[in-house]
Amino acid sequence: MSKIKSAFFCSNCGYESAKWIGKCPSCAEWNTFSEEIIDKGISKEQNWDSYHEQKRNSKIIALDEVKTSEEKRIISKDPELNRVLGGGIVMGSIVLVAGEPGIGKSTLFLQNGLQATDQVVLYISGEESEQQIKMRADRLKIPNNNFYLLTETNTTTIFAEIKKLKPTLVIVDSIQTLQSNLIDSAAGSVSQIRECAAEFQKFAKQTNTPVFLIGHITKDGAIAGPKVLEHMVDTVLQFEGDRHYAYRILRTLKNRFGSTAELGIYEMTGEGMRVVSNPSEILIAQREDSLSGSAIAATLEGARPLLLEVQALVTQSVYGTPQRTVTGFDLRRLQLLLAVLEKRGGFQFGMKDVFVNIAGGIKIEDPSTDLAIICALLSSYEDVPLPHQICFAGEVGLNGEIRAVNRIEQRIAEAEKLGFEKIIVSSYNKKSFNPKAFGIQVLALSRVDEVYKQLF
Repeated sequence: MSKIKSAFFCSNCGYESAKWIGKCPSCAEWNTFSEEIIDKGISKEQNWDSYHEQKRNSKIIALDEVKTSEEKRIISKDPELNRVLGGGIVMGSIVLVAGEPGIGKSTLFLQNGLQATDQVVLYISGEESEQQIKMRADRLKIPNNNFYLLTETNTTTIFAEIKKLKPTLVIVDSIQTLQSNLIDSAAGSVSQIRECAAEFQKFAKQTNTPVFLIGHITKDGAIAGPKVLEHMVDTVLQFEGDRHYAYRILRTLKNRFGSTAELGIYEMTGEGMRVVSNPSEILIAQREDSLSGSAIAATLEGARPLLLEVQALVTQSVYGTPQRTVTGFDLRRLQLLLAVLEKRGGFQFGMKDVFVNIAGGIKIEDPSTDLAIICALLSSYEDVPLPHQICFAGEVGLNGEIRAVNRIEQRIAEAEKLGFEKIIVSSYNKKSFNPKAFGIQVLALSRVDEVYKQLF
């Protein structure tokens, strides 16, 4: 066995250096290097290849000779998880799930593991005891005889137990608690997380077993550990939500087997996570039609159309500097829309406090909400409620024009399904749909001032 030596690792990207340096050459971050003891003497063959004895014979092959087939997927009993993964769990894939403490990551994947009654599921926990997991499972009330627990943090012991059980689905909670014998540093360090993830990646690919790695996030909201961890896995899911709301969102950040714009919505209950099949009804259920400053936006998250309530409040500024406060929307985008209303519409927002909120705790990046936000702002500015049962779908340009948005037919169909009588869209979307095919009145306008005349 060779001597033990130490190295310095960047906590942001995992870059390794022989000595401490102030600025990381890889990610250009300052003061991110920390010293860790590493052991290069143990062969990796001892830890992993003893499990999987049959090795691949790697050789050069022409691209035309590669035989392709559609990837096999395990269809989960959770439709929202299937949606964000692109249609189901791909065999041999490794999925990283990150979220804040207490948001419900462990509950969600314990529930999904218990629901997979046709799979041999191994749930590896480095944070809780068997009794704690059993108490949570009893609350979920889902019987499963093929669900097994392992409370262990050492990867050598974990793979020895995996060799005995031969599971078809593995859930690890969490990757930051695991420790490999190949590295002498503490669990949760950059080198330990990278090594443990690499071992599970090798296991997933060679045995064609899907693996879910549950991970922590930092106080800045980034996934804890080196950035290379996100590159190693096939799919990265973010589990988010406001603690004061019952709703949780499972968002795809990276997916090698599907779209990265998908969204799954759950409701946290005493008996686990309840799938929200029609979130539009919930997100606009508490709307008051007689109040000003409220508008409905027909937006799109991945393949799913959503109708959201946009709330705006415009008041006279008491202090010298007007406030601009947003929840669930981009602040710079709001400032851009206010500038358009100032320049193109002649509305004096310069000395007004402006507050914008996306109801339900949802965060939206779709530019098609621009028109609804502008109408909510004008409604609060004039203190006039918007007409009953009307919604909006359109992006607003710097010249005050209403720009076309994609997949307008799905948005119109969702609005019609929820009982809306009128939807205002861009006139440039006229070629994309047939107005006679819908029971809802579709009003196509080209400029913001036309919308103002139509509504007020």
